[in-house]
Amino acid sequence: MTVRVTADAVVRTTKSDKRVVGFNVALNESYKSNGEQKQITTFFKCSYWNSESIAPFLKKGVLIEVSGSVGVEAYLSNGEPKAALTFRVNNIVLHGKSNATIEAQPPVATTTGSPSFDTIPVPKDDLPF
Repeated sequence: MTVRVTADAVVRTTKSDKRVVGFNVALNESYKSNGEQKQITTFFKCSYWNSESIAPFLKKGVLIEVSGSVGVEAYLSNGEPKAALTFRVNNIVLHGKSNATIEAQPPVATTTGSPSFDTIPVPKDDLPF
């Protein structure tokens, strides 16, 4: 689905020292009802576990295409049950001057045994924003 990032991405570290990129997106859909054009916006909390190097490119307002799986996060807020739509992202395509695709890939082990992450091969004069 093609969506717009609603806030800059944040990289977090889990208790087990795994890095995850968290960001929020908005999906805008249009339809006609009784001849009148209407729009629905759906917001998703996204997580991307494959490479933290994408985070600097996920800035507020950037148009991206994502694929993955949808979920629901249930929680209590002031004793009231609430829910948020979540999206575990497997693939990201940045839309701009040129498209950069980040495929789902596990971290590559280095000689020290600690994970290293792939970088995005985007020439400086061809940034997607």
